[in-house]
Amino acid sequence: MIAWPAPAKINLFLHITSQRDDGYHELQTAFQFLNYADSLQFRVQDRSAIELLTPIEGVADKDNLIVRAANLLQTYAKVSKGVQITLEKRLPMGGGLGGGSSNAATTLVALNDLWQCGLSVDTLSKLGLSLGADVPVFIHGTAAWAEGVGEKLTSISPPERWYVVIAPDCHVSTTEVFSSQELTRDCEPITISRFLSGEGRNVCEDVVIKHYPAVSEALDWLSQYGESRMSGTGACLFSGFDSRQQAQAVFEALPENWQGFVAKGCNKSPLTTLKAIKN
Repeated sequence: MIAWPAPAKINLFLHITSQRDDGYHELQTAFQFLNYADSLQFRVQDRSAIELLTPIEGVADKDNLIVRAANLLQTYAKVSKGVQITLEKRLPMGGGLGGGSSNAATTLVALNDLWQCGLSVDTLSKLGLSLGADVPVFIHGTAAWAEGVGEKLTSISPPERWYVVIAPDCHVSTTEVFSSQELTRDCEPITISRFLSGEGRNVCEDVVIKHYPAVSEALDWLSQYGESRMSGTGACLFSGFDSRQQAQAVFEALPENWQGFVAKGCNKSPLTTLKAIKN
């Protein structure tokens, strides 16, 4: 069986420009992938059951985005076969690296191939959007400027730097961050060129570091080595470097009780690369 990657993403910046009447937030952000990923394997079976053989502790199958994605595609494409799924989890949960959304996207892409559904990337993306706003960018597989609730994508090519990523020992609730009265919701819209020239920040950072001391401490530590930022609604933090050697040197100075990793920024998702090899 092929091991299908479900890569991490980082938000290079995140602005919220308004809140809609339905409660959703209009935003601007830039996604880039990392060459650091969860791994999924799929074994197609003749009976229709969807089975996750490696459940995630504390997450019921009915709530797991992998199972939900498989059920969604099976129903939409009227597939009679089922699948057994194995997950090797590397991405921290509640870290702002898009692990759950990436798992869902990889499940849709892999099963579209293995079940021979023949659905287009755009159709898969529309299905994925019903599972989460970040799912489409993982399906499209290119670094992207995103607007709307995150579904309006424009391909971009930011520098592919080496990143030190720190994962503080806490789980940040996206719902809590977006419902916070302290969250800035009136950012002036910027352009892609302004972002590529260095503008932009993560407005969720202020809320998270106020309520999660572990995130605040890690951000202070990483910032001594260069410009550092939180990804998404956290808790993970990252700082970019021009070489692997520079990033590795900072990582090796990480306090012993902290978790993290070094990864390369990728403007093409490892999942897209695998699809190209398969095709």
